[in-house]
Amino acid sequence: MNEKFGNLYQEYLNGKTERRDFMKKATLLLGGTLAVSGFLPLFEANYLQAAESVAGNAELFTEDISYPGETGAVKAFLARPKKKKKYPAVIVIHENKGLQPHIRDVSRRMAAEGFLSMAPDGLSPLGGTPADNVDEATKMIGQLDREKTIKNFVAAVKYLKTHPQSNGKVGCTGFCWGGAMTNNVAVNAPDLVAAVPYYGTCPKSEDVPKIKASLLAHYAGDDDRINQGVKEFEKALKEAGTDYQLFSYPNTKHAFNNDTNPERYNEDAAKLAWKRTVDFFKEKLKS
Repeated sequence: MNEKFGNLYQEYLNGKTERRDFMKKATLLLGGTLAVSGFLPLFEANYLQAAESVAGNAELFTEDISYPGETGAVKAFLARPKKKKKYPAVIVIHENKGLQPHIRDVSRRMAAEGFLSMAPDGLSPLGGTPADNVDEATKMIGQLDREKTIKNFVAAVKYLKTHPQSNGKVGCTGFCWGGAMTNNVAVNAPDLVAAVPYYGTCPKSEDVPKIKASLLAHYAGDDDRINQGVKEFEKALKEAGTDYQLFSYPNTKHAFNNDTNPERYNEDAAKLAWKRTVDFFKEKLKS
């Protein structure tokens, strides 16, 4: 029963099932709305607890914070090793579903590698990512002002650069929508030291010379929409003299790093890309 419900919940979490359909199917599976209302909170609590454990046994300090952005206070999740000292900093930008438990977990994993890691909530101008409603979060992403959103993430660079636990060097990584936003941060934040977009829409060629950060980009092999811009992007990077590396992972789909999405997750590619990402940040931000 839990496995069937878990699969149904994953479909909902990944945007394949709207909440109305999810609740209808859950009611049939569990035998009534009363059963759903009792079981769902327990299931979600266990799901979140499991996600939080992925970073291993590393002792971390975590907190929900806010920092000043273009639109006002921007909500964010902050994670770092418990020992109070200065760490290189990394911004983690979410997919088009808002700041979900998965991205909080990615931020924890980054912190477990020895970084001051912060995952901003891009939906802060609209009140923040709604709890337990991925469909609504995805719709809200489309309502954001693009330029102001970019400035909110650029403001995260300034915030982390001057954070008491930061060594002053800031990197940025992001996934899908967050991969595109990582490219935008690289274009608009000259203080950014390193950028790692995962399958993000490429910036315009005329904007590439503005990138001062070192770049490491990951792409899925089977991702035509995103990949159609990569050749032009690489050409512009070469012409601009940017320090860059591009990697494509054969037989993988868009979002191959998301281990809460069984249909797209590719364990081998995700682990390799993650190792490359961490090694890259350690090289660029710790030296």
